[in-house]
Amino acid sequence: MVSLEPYSHLSLGISMRIMLCMLVAVGFIYSYMDKQNALMEVRLMIPTVMKELRAIQEENIRLQYEIARFESPMNLLELIKKPEFSHLQWPNSQVVDVE
Repeated sequence: MVSLEPYSHLSLGISMRIMLCMLVAVGFIYSYMDKQNALMEVRLMIPTVMKELRAIQEENIRLQYEIARFESPMNLLELIKKPEFSHLQWPNSQVVDVE
């Protein structure tokens, strides 16, 4: 029978190294899984953000239409007839600078 007593300090050193390697490997795996979870959260947010973006774009289009309709010459000529805008006057050629 072979006695392993002289090598008991080696087995303790090897066990510690294996434990250290396993601990480092678990740390790397945990870090990788944490990054994957963060990435998945961002991927899951994409559809809701795209939906909000489409709603904002549609609102912008609607507002651009409203602005264009308000600034149209027909509407401005109608506004000048209203009493709240009666104080406004047509500019004369000395006030307008045309270069």
